[in-house]
Amino acid sequence: MRLPKLIQSGEWIGLILVVWLSGSRALAGTPSDRGNASWVGTWGASMTSGPTDAPVFSDQTLRQIVHTSAGGNRIRLRFSNVFGIQPLVIGAANVAIPWLGSIIEPASNRRITFGGGSSVTISAGESLLSDPLDFKLDPLSDLAVSIYLPAATPAGTVHWVARRTSYIAPGNRTGSTVLWPTSSIVFWAFITSIEVTSANAAVAIVTLGDSITDGVLSSLDCDRRWSDVLARRLAAKNGLHPLAVLNAGISGNRLMSDGNGPLQFTFGPSALARFDRDVLGQPMVKYVIVIEGANDILQPGVVAPTSEEVTSDEIIAGLKQLIDRAHKKSLLILGGTLLPFEGSPTAAFSRQEREAKRQQVNQWIRTSRAFDAVIDFDRAVRDPARPARLLPRYDSWDHLHPSDAGYEAMGDAIDLSLFSRTRAD
Repeated sequence: MRLPKLIQSGEWIGLILVVWLSGSRALAGTPSDRGNASWVGTWGASMTSGPTDAPVFSDQTLRQIVHTSAGGNRIRLRFSNVFGIQPLVIGAANVAIPWLGSIIEPASNRRITFGGGSSVTISAGESLLSDPLDFKLDPLSDLAVSIYLPAATPAGTVHWVARRTSYIAPGNRTGSTVLWPTSSIVFWAFITSIEVTSANAAVAIVTLGDSITDGVLSSLDCDRRWSDVLARRLAAKNGLHPLAVLNAGISGNRLMSDGNGPLQFTFGPSALARFDRDVLGQPMVKYVIVIEGANDILQPGVVAPTSEEVTSDEIIAGLKQLIDRAHKKSLLILGGTLLPFEGSPTAAFSRQEREAKRQQVNQWIRTSRAFDAVIDFDRAVRDPARPARLLPRYDSWDHLHPSDAGYEAMGDAIDLSLFSRTRAD
């Protein structure tokens, strides 16, 4: 039964939910200890552009669901129009704790402001932080961010592989407890980060990578990326004050080249091109984990021109650039080895040469001591009897992306003591 019909035939259902939820915990509006606390990212999504036929929102509310890492007493959100070709008009925006699907806890629903006002226009190519908002956020919480788009607005700045369901309803429904969506989406539009602050100092870990970091083929709405596993392990170790984990993965992303071919709009700028915005531009970032280079090996001749073929030495040179740039900002940079891809359709082209490149890059990552530490993701998920392939139980159907169990094995392979180190160690 469609939700709008449910309203017409039984509005009492929504009213009961509102009354019940109104008595639930009031997480928003708690006085904060401003002190000398610093802002740190608790959630992030790296943005890319949209195709010419991208969805267009008009007089609609988007209620987008995200999963945070660190907690805090105040929050602020960054809205992005970096890849837009027209001004982004946000007519209203709210943030709340989701309860079930598109339904939120009413006591938590708070209005987001921009310079004190409820609406804002963000120029093409720009991004904007909201005003700080007192909001008690527990570690590993879900948040619902509702934005009302009054004018025709193409999805021009988006994160296409969210692995989270978000919801769309007509009109301005940002303040509504029950949204009654008419459709849903599985990408994030226009929200690129959420920051928190509390009385306790916190730092962030940024995970920079491609679809393996983005969590492609992990279970929808379950937060099963390897970065999610890492965040949960850190929370269990550090209690109420875990390190923040920001996922900066983009499916199809390459280290050396921008997106190209039929899916170029989803692949985004190269890791080298986006490193400043997606990593160095994050507040209180101290660590970065890099897994990049597989698509530089796999895409040319398949979804990118053969002219963009690179050697293993060129990939290594690109990784060295990231290391140098991280060290200049006093970040610790951890290198992740490239996962096996034998059997994947994209690996069928020049199979032996591509596997040789992967092995050469991994050998350099393991032995060069160029990274501050190495996380051997390859060893964690490969089949010992056939090391060029993923272990069957860690393999999704495509022999390239891990299963949920594979992502969990990757997250479990990370030594948590690495995040107590400094550059001097």
